[in-house]
Amino acid sequence: MRRVALPEIGTFEAWRAAARDLLAEGVPPEQVLWHRGAAEADLFAVAGDPEQALSGDHFGGTPVPPAKAVTVPKGFVQLARMVVWHRDPERFARLYALLWALRDSRGLLEDRGDPRVDRLNRMAKEVGRDKHKMTAFVRFRDLGHDGPRRRFAAWFEPTHLILEPTAPFFEKRFGDMDWSIFTPDLTAHFVDGQTRFEPAVARPDLPQDAAEELWRTYFRNIFNPARLKVKAMQAEMPRKYWRNMPEAELIPELIATAQSRARAMAEAAPTLAPARAARIGARLRAPEAAEVPQGLDALKAGLAGCRRCPLWENATQPVPGEGPLDAPLMIVGEQPGDHEDLAGRPFVGPAGQLFDVVAARAGLRRDRAFVTNAVKHFKFTPRGKRRLHQAPNGGEIRHCRWWLDLEREMVKPRLILAMGATALESLTGDRRDLMKRRGRLEAAEDGTPVLITMHPSYLLRLPPSERPQAEAAFEADLRQAAGIIAAAA
Repeated sequence: MRRVALPEIGTFEAWRAAARDLLAEGVPPEQVLWHRGAAEADLFAVAGDPEQALSGDHFGGTPVPPAKAVTVPKGFVQLARMVVWHRDPERFARLYALLWALRDSRGLLEDRGDPRVDRLNRMAKEVGRDKHKMTAFVRFRDLGHDGPRRRFAAWFEPTHLILEPTAPFFEKRFGDMDWSIFTPDLTAHFVDGQTRFEPAVARPDLPQDAAEELWRTYFRNIFNPARLKVKAMQAEMPRKYWRNMPEAELIPELIATAQSRARAMAEAAPTLAPARAARIGARLRAPEAAEVPQGLDALKAGLAGCRRCPLWENATQPVPGEGPLDAPLMIVGEQPGDHEDLAGRPFVGPAGQLFDVVAARAGLRRDRAFVTNAVKHFKFTPRGKRRLHQAPNGGEIRHCRWWLDLEREMVKPRLILAMGATALESLTGDRRDLMKRRGRLEAAEDGTPVLITMHPSYLLRLPPSERPQAEAAFEADLRQAAGIIAAAA
């Protein structure tokens, strides 16, 4: 039987060196007894058993160099770096048993269903959580100073043996001061930028300082009684840490008064927006209201300087509507495409050409309609030399609706043909269920009838087998629009 005594400082490096030697010699896990320091000495040791003592002094030994290099998966090293600090006395044996098994099964570490791997992974997570709690709940107290560096100390009671692997966090975070952290297992002293570890001592009597009142003030102010969940709070801040945290003494009072404080907050909350909110909202909704363009030419000039949303930055130019201002029909599409962006005119690309063909069959005269889009700038995603259409979002639609409303006010159409979801959202406020609403008459906010149909670009994206049926439905909608206009005339 081989007995391995590991030091209390540098435990991981010592375990790794011993495991390499044992693995190189072919010593199976059942032939090894591990212990760390005097606290974990083997009660069943037999006199005369060979012992591989890695450190004559628990606080300064040098590990025995390995007999030869042994390669293991990188994930195992990361796992071992956490597990060695677990308080389970079998942690070293569990790690060596898995290391032994990895000789014949390199992929074993990825098998989360293996009980050995599962147990070690859970131990590593427990150590990780404990380290996180330590970095959050250590509370230093000022010891004063007689030199250029301040001196602080703290007492902390971790679940596992994590002071050594967590010390680098405090070195980096509090490198401008000297500090000591005392735990029931070990003590760390950081002096003049260097850390040394010493055996554990009884809990020192640390003085109180002004920082404790700051902690209490901070905690009282961030405590929200309206969102109190005691179990969730205790999960994040376990009760075992409360006695070493000055702010924790406030918790019973804050819990007891949470309901009354939440009720007082609700009663004190304002119920009406201040008068200035209405004026601010009006400016946000219509920043150009003071300069409403009069006439189509003025509208085009104003649109050229529109900065209501970011779409102008990448578009070539805005695309205003066109057509007679006394048109009985207004046709509203979604947004300009690549061809429209370059030409500065609506519906001149493939979708517009398809519309003209179907409209002619349906008896709908485009030259007697005012044609425009819900959004006036081309939104796209570059793909090499191509510019791929990208649907405008709700904010862009709302910003551009101001221009569409001006066009509607100028034209005063008897009927609006809404083609596509963007036009539908701009005119009715709801873009949902376009195909279910297709062919129906709805109303805009001002009561103007809105006939809903699909956008011709949708037809261009359909497979050849589906397009004839969809195109027939689109033609039927245009024929319905032509009939409504004729009846109104």
